[in-house]
Amino acid sequence: MRHFTLVVLFSLFYTALLAQSAIVRGNVFDAASGEPIAFGTVQLRGADGLSRGTNTDIGGFFSIANLAPGDYQLVATYVGYDSLVMNVNLAQANEIEYQRLTLKPAGVQLQTVAVSARREQARSDVAVAKVTFSSEEILSLPSTGGEPDIAQYLTVLPGVVSSGDQGGQLYIRGGSPVQNKLLLDGMTIYNPFHSIGLFSVFETEAIRSADVYTGGFNAEYGGRISAIVDIKTREGNKKNFGGLVSASPFQAKVLVEGPIKPLNPETGSSISFLLTGKRSLLPETSKTLYEYAVQENFFNLGDTATLGASDIGLPYNYQDIYGKVSLVGGNGSKLNLFGFNFTDDFTVPGVATLDWTNNGGGASFNLVPPSSNVVIDGVISASTYDLGLVERDGAPRTSEIANYTVQLNFTYFGGQDELAYGFDYNGLNTNFTFRNPLGVTFQQEDFTTELNGYAKYKRKIGGLILEPGLRAQYYASLNTLSIEPRLGLKYNVNDRVRLKAAGGLYSQNLISTQNDLDIVNFFTGFLVGPESALLNPDGTTTDDKLQKAVHAIAGFELDATDRLTFNVEGYYKGFTQLIELNRNKLRASDPDFIALDGVAYGGDISVEYRYGRFLVAGNYSLGFVTRDDGQQEYPTSFDRRHNVNAYGTYKFGNDNAWEFGFRYNFGSAFPFTQTLGFVEEPDFNTAPVLPAILTGNGDLGILLSPERNGGRLSDFHRLDLSLQKTFSFGTSSRLEVTASVTNSYNRENIFYVDRVTNTRVNQLPILPSLSGTFYW
Repeated sequence: MRHFTLVVLFSLFYTALLAQSAIVRGNVFDAASGEPIAFGTVQLRGADGLSRGTNTDIGGFFSIANLAPGDYQLVATYVGYDSLVMNVNLAQANEIEYQRLTLKPAGVQLQTVAVSARREQARSDVAVAKVTFSSEEILSLPSTGGEPDIAQYLTVLPGVVSSGDQGGQLYIRGGSPVQNKLLLDGMTIYNPFHSIGLFSVFETEAIRSADVYTGGFNAEYGGRISAIVDIKTREGNKKNFGGLVSASPFQAKVLVEGPIKPLNPETGSSISFLLTGKRSLLPETSKTLYEYAVQENFFNLGDTATLGASDIGLPYNYQDIYGKVSLVGGNGSKLNLFGFNFTDDFTVPGVATLDWTNNGGGASFNLVPPSSNVVIDGVISASTYDLGLVERDGAPRTSEIANYTVQLNFTYFGGQDELAYGFDYNGLNTNFTFRNPLGVTFQQEDFTTELNGYAKYKRKIGGLILEPGLRAQYYASLNTLSIEPRLGLKYNVNDRVRLKAAGGLYSQNLISTQNDLDIVNFFTGFLVGPESALLNPDGTTTDDKLQKAVHAIAGFELDATDRLTFNVEGYYKGFTQLIELNRNKLRASDPDFIALDGVAYGGDISVEYRYGRFLVAGNYSLGFVTRDDGQQEYPTSFDRRHNVNAYGTYKFGNDNAWEFGFRYNFGSAFPFTQTLGFVEEPDFNTAPVLPAILTGNGDLGILLSPERNGGRLSDFHRLDLSLQKTFSFGTSSRLEVTASVTNSYNRENIFYVDRVTNTRVNQLPILPSLSGTFYW
């Protein structure tokens, strides 16, 4: 810890030396709510003809450095807001001038901004394999039950595959869920989706932004070998109390926000809060509204055949609570305190009972020193995730993981340069118990730490943007240091065409109990990498116990017109070493883990057209995902070769009070291992070992095809529709009523097939819904 402190102090001293020229920096805010304006355009114009521009970051912050003393004009613009012009005087060479800019929503647009902020950001950011969206975009998409949720929005992104509505998981460009890191305000969330995969633990209206990196992410992120989903929540309203209440057949929710210390217009300081909560209503409402869905999904599960829909309903219970207090200073510095409690339970009598709880809290901060062109931010957090599953055989499965994180980041802004670097400490406490079908129990209890450091440099050279990075990850339990170079680049051929590429080396220590052969799995436990022997596919053992991957991504962006954009990317992910639980362990002395490798490659084409009140977008993904266990190479259970998404919205009527939306998804069939027949398996746990041939009956055994995942299920396709009407009450209150139909033409999409009874169980059928949300 002493060495870490010395490194931090040296970093502060070094960055202070970098401020050797005049700087103009500041924040851009919404004048009505005090919320920061992300990706706004800021230009600095000098009397000598100098013109320098930049975009605000997600917190509304901007910095323009390497300036000579003199008089300047600072111009801030953003679509839908009046432009703001401010005079700035830099009196001396090393002066740092901070400006707080507030933009008013435009009643009459004073200056036309021809290009959206998102497109401006695309020209100045490498952003390879990256999609950024906000709560507004989530809310505009048709949603199940009229309840917009990021879990449903993620499934329309290119390269993202969902395994289903119930117990479904998200697979991002060939990576399984444990290979994707999901962050909430800098804290890792280990299970972001509820048992009914239509809903996440996050409250949509509390989300400020979400960055999804489907591969090739740079050095600021680590500890995962496939993808990153980075979600940041917004601050509460700094001026007025407000909120929302919402209800549908699926869930009820509430959000309350407001000032604890109202925004001071002179200093810009404030204290505000944000509190959200939601709870599932499905177990009760489905007994009457969706009785047919209950029968279709649970009447075919053997022991539940004697139960009526009124007995169990759709048994998906969940409850999510999240709170945040934000303290904002006058110079852009801020401190956020947050905490959450997420719970989920799922019970089908005679089949399975599952429940999990995720608790956590922490603090995040941004510090803007007054005498240095450096922004410092960090996170301190702690969380626990406890999961338990009991199936009909009575064998328990439990998983507990506690996570402690300390992270510190520094960002230096130069003229055409940007240097970011940082350090983090990550502590993991895991306790896992699992008994396999052969009666052998796995048990691992461990504590490990990870110490990480990174540096990323961004340089603009004409139309070229270079972003090399380097990450060093030390895994204490494995006594292993992983050096991981990363690189991203973009070349602006002209104002409308941009070429891009990214890649690097990646590693992780976290392992999931889920297997790439699983089709349906409600239980996903976590444990750290093995300290003992690791079994190779050829039967040998290895000392290299780290999971590794290499990424390579290339593509281009095309703004065909001001309204029509295209994005094309091809990718390759080589999983050079993967580690899985040895499910075929016969005796206690056998290795607990096995090693294998794999590959994922393919490409995506995305298109978006925006014109006034009309938006239509779509994407097509082609992907190949295989694993190799040394005996054969086989496709994974989520190897969806073809995936098509199309969605759109249209606003109409007076004041755009009506909004129609649609969403369509087509996915080619998932693989599965075919059944060859059934055999009798004697009970070796009783004496005599050889059963009486004439009178004894063994257990039913299933004989599977030696070709893993050699068959394919049926294709998936679904159309969701929504129609929303907004009723306004004065200037600050409104009621949104949404009629929606999920699976509008009642497609029978397969969930899984019970091998013993040969019974097919489908995903959710047609689900009409009427919901209401009142904002004040």
